[in-house]
Amino acid sequence: MTHTTTQNTSNTQATTTAPALLPLPTTAARATTTIGAAAALAGTFLAWTWTEEFPGNLTVTGYPGGLQVLTLISAALTLLFALSGYGIRGLRWLTPGGTNSPTRLLALGTLGVAGYTLGAIATQLGGVVNLEPGAWVTGIGALIATIGAFGLPADLPADEHDTGLRQRFRHSLTAPHPERAKTLPSWAEILIIAVGFGIALNVFTYGIDTEYSEAFIGYLITVGFAFTGISRAGLVNRLTALTTKHRNVALAAAFVAAFCFPFTQDNDTYALIGANILIFATVALGLNVVVGLAGLLDLGYVAFLGVGAYTAALVSGSPQSVIGVQFPFWAAVLTGAAVSLLFGVLIGAPTLRLRGDYLAIVTLGFGEIFRLTMNNLNGSSGPDLTNGSQGIPNIPDLNLFGFDFGLSHDIGGFTLGRSANYYLLMLLFTVFVVLVFRRSGESRIGRAWVAIREDETAATAMGINAFRLKLLAFALGATLAGLAGTVQAHVTYSVTPEQYLFTGTTPPNSAFLLAAVILGGMGTISGPLIGAALLYLIPAKLQFLEDYQLLLFGLALVLLMRFRPEGLVADSRKKLEFHETDQLAVPEQQLPDDAEGAKKAGA
Repeated sequence: MTHTTTQNTSNTQATTTAPALLPLPTTAARATTTIGAAAALAGTFLAWTWTEEFPGNLTVTGYPGGLQVLTLISAALTLLFALSGYGIRGLRWLTPGGTNSPTRLLALGTLGVAGYTLGAIATQLGGVVNLEPGAWVTGIGALIATIGAFGLPADLPADEHDTGLRQRFRHSLTAPHPERAKTLPSWAEILIIAVGFGIALNVFTYGIDTEYSEAFIGYLITVGFAFTGISRAGLVNRLTALTTKHRNVALAAAFVAAFCFPFTQDNDTYALIGANILIFATVALGLNVVVGLAGLLDLGYVAFLGVGAYTAALVSGSPQSVIGVQFPFWAAVLTGAAVSLLFGVLIGAPTLRLRGDYLAIVTLGFGEIFRLTMNNLNGSSGPDLTNGSQGIPNIPDLNLFGFDFGLSHDIGGFTLGRSANYYLLMLLFTVFVVLVFRRSGESRIGRAWVAIREDETAATAMGINAFRLKLLAFALGATLAGLAGTVQAHVTYSVTPEQYLFTGTTPPNSAFLLAAVILGGMGTISGPLIGAALLYLIPAKLQFLEDYQLLLFGLALVLLMRFRPEGLVADSRKKLEFHETDQLAVPEQQLPDDAEGAKKAGA
């Protein structure tokens, strides 16, 4: 009996004190990380170069600018998480899921953005001689912090999926009872949700407001490592738990944050990017009904967006419309949605008896047939309806209840331009689509969709009419895309067949829509919205990489499928599906003595 206890104890020590990646004592490694992060932070307040030729004006001492601000943020986060490892009261809440792993990621982010900036300065200005002392202080400090962070022992378990299982189990056994029972009041939880969405709004606004590509690349490096590090620390999981508990409050907070976005912009170009992101995100959420809930692989979904857009263009009073009518906007919206619904039923009825790859091929064919048909209805190859490759231009701006969307308006001391007007209109459509998706997903029909997605044969055996429900999902997704298309026609002034390709360098297209759903997280509400925002914003900001865009896009998808196949925002079902081995129970020989005793007592 004594021998068994000793063996269990030794195994416990071996698993709870994982070896560091670099042979450094833990105390020395943490001190090195702290000192390096502090030096990197201090260096951002010094000049990094002597000339203003590099964007962002990094010549000022005492006032960080441009990429210095991003480095400062990353270094400050690294310093905070490194200090939390000392158990400082007030900082321990930063790392409920582990301390060392997020510190390592944040140190890497600091080194990444600092190294990128130093390399960009040396490349654009002609050598490292153009670097001032502040750049060297930050670069060396970031390198020291990274070396120290890699000397820290690895958190057990190392990844966030297993962290929630083992650490919560051990904490429940060792924590004092009052701490286990301690919960925040509802008002504090709601305040945390509001602060979280406020931070998200500022991060998103900062990314859109970047005026040059160097700053946006640095922004991507900083946000990527910071988000991953904060996720490893357990803060994202904690916020997710709060938003799940207060779901209605979270949706309202998200809507308020999105509503405030155009009031933070003084450039209508950025508001236009926001409006197009909402269009793309709304269509992606509609596709999420088809792919995420019902499990139907639709590769021609962008055609339904085109159906809605072309319908609105034909009935909205364009001089080039052969119909020659001008419906009020609400009638044009209903017409576009109805026509998209009709096409969804007509295409879905004969094809949804197919499964898997065969269904994907048929839907891909429908998308190409739609584009070619719109291109041939030019009066030469077919009837004169869509003006062929020239499309339908000069779609007039909307005028609802005397509010002209094409004019600027002063509201509460803020000036809203044309793009901001359409952004707010599209936001209302997005809220409507979110409500439809949420209600349908939580309904009996939504549960039947999930059953069909998981195993159609078993669902049919349980009495579910799979064909009818799949057709309903297909028709609903087509209708939601048609709604977004009616607004897109007015935002872009014109519709052309080239806007609705299967793939291309600019979204929306079917490939990018499907990637947005998979990247964000299938079956979730926020996942496709985040995925669509990323896939639209990155190409819009990195236009100089247009020739390599598809290459980088493919590489990003490969990395995503390797390291996070469930998407950026995944539900518990997907986590279990893709990380089944991570959810296994802890082996008996690795349990600490108190856990072993608790297990025996429970038995």
